[in-house]
Amino acid sequence: MVLVVNMHVSIKISKENYERLCFLSGKLREELHKPISINDAISFLYKRRKLSDLAGGWKMSDRETKSFIEDVRKGWRGWKIKSA
Repeated sequence: MVLVVNMHVSIKISKENYERLCFLSGKLREELHKPISINDAISFLYKRRKLSDLAGGWKMSDRETKSFIEDVRKGWRGWKIKSA
């Protein structure tokens, strides 16, 4: 299956992935209440990132790690739950 992305570029994807993109486009169209192209669906997939995607991306020494963890713990200790 060949998917034409724009007038200048085409990419080859499997029928299964094409169907997945069409399904995602439909789901996004339902959620956002507007037309969604397959290109929009690909952009959505690219932008949707998880925190775990960043694992290993931040280089710091053991000392910096310890300081960071201490600061986070200190911040959580100062956090108070406010009820309505």
